[in-house]
Amino acid sequence: MGLWKHRKRCSSPSMSKSSFFGIPIGRVQSTLIPENVAHIPLAPPEVAGAINLRGRIVTVFDVRTRLGLPPIGAAGSRMCVTIEQGNELYSLMVDSVDEVKGLRVDKIETNPTTLNVHWRVVPSGVVRLEGGLMVICDVDALLGFNQ
Repeated sequence: MGLWKHRKRCSSPSMSKSSFFGIPIGRVQSTLIPENVAHIPLAPPEVAGAINLRGRIVTVFDVRTRLGLPPIGAAGSRMCVTIEQGNELYSLMVDSVDEVKGLRVDKIETNPTTLNVHWRVVPSGVVRLEGGLMVICDVDALLGFNQ
């Protein structure tokens, strides 16, 4: 949290009308509509497949599956937020990408104990907004790099 200074900018991917989370904008490389997601045999369920992004093979993670949410629609009706981790690109498939929000660090709260079991390892904090609770996503935990 110390890197955030006084304000944090987060992109705001949405998982449903009532649940959304923020990804620190410094982690976001691009957003895109996934096309031609290639199935990866024997991959874990949360791996939706891989895409070719400007000549690079990018693993696509289905955030709904990772968070234990029911599936919706085809991949083409969803968005991906591409992030970089250790010189590799990963795309997080979400329902939509709403906007970039500036958040005050003093408004970030600790994780509520009532969070769903699938969501508990993901947040690095939460922020109360008019539309509900925004979970600030620990991208490394979401991708399983903290295990």
